[in-house]
Amino acid sequence: MTPGRAPLGRRIALWGAGLVLAGLTVVIGCRVLDVDATTPVPQLLAFLPWLLVPAAAALLCAALVRWRTGMAWSVLLLVVTAWFLQPYDPAATTASARADGGRETARLTVLTSNVLFGKATSGLVEVVREERPDLVLVQECDAACLAALRSGLDYPYEEAVPSPGSHGSAILSRHPLEPAPGIPSRLEMPGAVVTVAGQRVRVQLAHPVPPVPGGVALWRRELAALRDWVERHRSSGPLVVAGDFNASQDHAAFRALLDAGLRDAAAVVGRSRTPTWPASLPLGAQIDHVLASPALVPRAARFLELADTDHRALMVELGLRAG
Repeated sequence: MTPGRAPLGRRIALWGAGLVLAGLTVVIGCRVLDVDATTPVPQLLAFLPWLLVPAAAALLCAALVRWRTGMAWSVLLLVVTAWFLQPYDPAATTASARADGGRETARLTVLTSNVLFGKATSGLVEVVREERPDLVLVQECDAACLAALRSGLDYPYEEAVPSPGSHGSAILSRHPLEPAPGIPSRLEMPGAVVTVAGQRVRVQLAHPVPPVPGGVALWRRELAALRDWVERHRSSGPLVVAGDFNASQDHAAFRALLDAGLRDAAAVVGRSRTPTWPASLPLGAQIDHVLASPALVPRAARFLELADTDHRALMVELGLRAG
């Protein structure tokens, strides 16, 4: 060993911990600064809770080699990450005031499911028959998927755009439904107005493109289009925006959508970190959501397993307050 040089094992540990901490600092720093940046930050932000694992490993490594700066650095990242695990619910105050001031006139159950190129349609039919939600929003539903839903279910109202592959979408309703302009996007995002207990509830299906390398800018624009839709319609009555957002509460573009005046139903009932994708792995992200304006009070949320899709379905119960 060269005199004055640290042992090889210690040097490897120091470099390894330093590189991990530097990478984590970039990702968590973007969360602190409220930006999504560019690849690979948006992809890693989706799994923010799991960044606690490499941060803890770096802390252990720094402790073993007695690197005090690394230990303090690791602890700081762990504390900041843990702080951001709490539900993001900026509309809570408004919703609380609304709940205190209006009686509940009806309950509305909403189920959203990405059926993966239509492959999970038969499983979705079975789940819907058993659960009987009022509204069903289906992503990646092509013509064959829509035909199977029509033949297997008894929903009298629908608004669908059964484009091929992953592009198609459908909204099924037990309540009277009339078509409404959707949002222009690469993957179909139809809209509708549903009448529930005499109140008109505007419903928008969400399916922006995923933030894959090279596609982050389009993903950001389509989430911004959803936010613009909310801002245009939030004074017109109750709103529901549901689907596969390809975004979690740790993405600034998704939080901006909540800032427009919506609440994430799963987060409100204490399920903000239940993963929906990928369904086959225990380490996942919650990218499927049901968002509602304060006139609709989240009461319950359940995550349902479906065969042949990489997404869990989400069903929520909403209490509709008098307008």
